[in-house]
Amino acid sequence: MVENEPTQPTHPIIDAHLDLAYNAVVLKRDLSQSVIEIREQERQHPPADPEAGICMVSWPDLLKGGIAVVGGSIFVEPARKSHPRMTSTYHTPDEAREQALAQLEYYRRVSDEREDVTLVLTELDLETALTSWGSDTPSTGVFVVLEGADPILHTGELGRWVEQGVRGVGLTWSAGTRYAGGNANPGPLTDEGMALLKAMADYHLLLDISHLWEAAVYQVLDRYPGPIVATHANPRAFFDSPRALSDTIIHDLADRGGVVGIIAYNRMLNAAWRPGDPRLPLTRLAEALDHVCQLTGHASAVGIGSDLDGGFGLAAAPDSIASVADLHHVGTLLIDRGYAESDVQDILCNNWLRVMRQSLEVF
Repeated sequence: MVENEPTQPTHPIIDAHLDLAYNAVVLKRDLSQSVIEIREQERQHPPADPEAGICMVSWPDLLKGGIAVVGGSIFVEPARKSHPRMTSTYHTPDEAREQALAQLEYYRRVSDEREDVTLVLTELDLETALTSWGSDTPSTGVFVVLEGADPILHTGELGRWVEQGVRGVGLTWSAGTRYAGGNANPGPLTDEGMALLKAMADYHLLLDISHLWEAAVYQVLDRYPGPIVATHANPRAFFDSPRALSDTIIHDLADRGGVVGIIAYNRMLNAAWRPGDPRLPLTRLAEALDHVCQLTGHASAVGIGSDLDGGFGLAAAPDSIASVADLHHVGTLLIDRGYAESDVQDILCNNWLRVMRQSLEVF
């Protein structure tokens, strides 16, 4: 696809996982510019992280693609001797907290400065973002999710994060936290994790299991009364790794009314794919969506959680996606596979809308 080819989204889209604040605060990308403008700048001055890849996400491109709401993550990375980084990492919970607060402040600031960005704190904010797409001034809503709970120093501090805009929490990232094991660091919920889970229930926060170790997933499915989702986690049938979800977990999550967000990353759509290989066809992403639908028997448990610019760039995303503005092509592929328009609308928007509304009922 040509980069400046006009897009024609036919459905409002919710993308449940984008590392927007990380890209802006850590990689220093000016997301107020178009993706094409950012790429041109980075040809001359590459981002601090050489693994970031070619940029695919910015605020103008979200608008261009009809992305009505995003799950805006707060992601801070633990320091690991085996994987040194050129970008900011944390060694202590205090450092994690400081870095995460900077990203949360980014979302708060950009929603104040831009008329086309709405921080989703209440059901009214969510509806405002959605209804704006029928006007001349559309706005992308940002539903903030903390990816890894280490920045929360103790359970008593959770309320402060909620007051400042956090509406979802993932207990861990892949390397694990003091709250739970992650997909690269096995372990169940810790005592601190159990306590945080109880505190999250008081606020009815969205619980994200995307990086949670499998044993811990079953613990939260048994214990957490609020909405549970995987904002960005592909089926293990496509990527045989603890990072992916087994069919059993997908089924159990669907039984709880949860949603799985499919990642637009070639490696997680085909484990045989390696950097430097040709980009996979976008049909592979449609197949992953279809897998969840066939497994559960309905189209109510899956959506998009693209994770574009989440540690990979253009070369590692399926073809036909030059930027986040092109996600609507997924809807066309689903129609081609025989999906009804109503099912496509559920997958691209309504499923995420349902669980976000559930989590915002108390606000």
